[in-house]
Amino acid sequence: MIEKIIAIAEQAGEAILEIYQQDFSVEIKSDDSPLTQADKNANAVIVTGLKAIAPEIPIISEENKLTDYAIRKDWTQCWMVDPLDGTKEFIKKNGEFTVNIALIENGVPVMGVVHVPAQGITYFAEKGKGSHKKEDGIIQTLNIRALAADGVLKIVGSRSHQTPELMEYVEKQKNVFSQVEFVAAGSSLKFCLLAEGKADVYPRLGPTMEWDTCAGQIVAAEAGAVVLRWDNGAPLEYNRENLLNPYFIVKHPEL
Repeated sequence: MIEKIIAIAEQAGEAILEIYQQDFSVEIKSDDSPLTQADKNANAVIVTGLKAIAPEIPIISEENKLTDYAIRKDWTQCWMVDPLDGTKEFIKKNGEFTVNIALIENGVPVMGVVHVPAQGITYFAEKGKGSHKKEDGIIQTLNIRALAADGVLKIVGSRSHQTPELMEYVEKQKNVFSQVEFVAAGSSLKFCLLAEGKADVYPRLGPTMEWDTCAGQIVAAEAGAVVLRWDNGAPLEYNRENLLNPYFIVKHPEL
């Protein structure tokens, strides 16, 4: 099935790029987050595609009306979708935005696709089958790097949502590692940078929603990283009553 999900994500990416190459307007949603026609068009592509291949699996999407938890809590499976993760990066036209599609089973991501339209790259993973990167038709298996492999601890964090807590974490690590480098990136790319060995840790000490993280989580985890809640070290869970994630950390298991 994952090949079909990749194809849907790539089609959504094409719809996004059509808008990206034009002048476009920006709406502000009730939660003060931006919305563009690209979000809407990509969502339509994904919802249509997922319903065609698996009509029995319900869909949670950032751009759909959320089903009441009284109904959702009984779902054993659901799709978790962010049709355009990194809308702020899209608006800035820096290329660091993604299409996120994940399959959840009993609160756990078991399949994830993160497509990067501006780069023509797709990251994907299935539980127990490893993490992969598709670029120019070539698929490579991803693995995290040895911790601080080049003598430098590489910390990746948000480009548009840096917080004092994040900066405090970076400063603390400078007491542990002789060299610390902070790498800014947008959207789910932060998970993918860990997966392909370009960073060691991603502390997220600011708000995210479940659709922001679900696909990236399995891409990072299948490459060997761990994804844990900041407060109690438990795994992140999905399709909860409140879809706002707790603070979390994605890291090399030895850190």
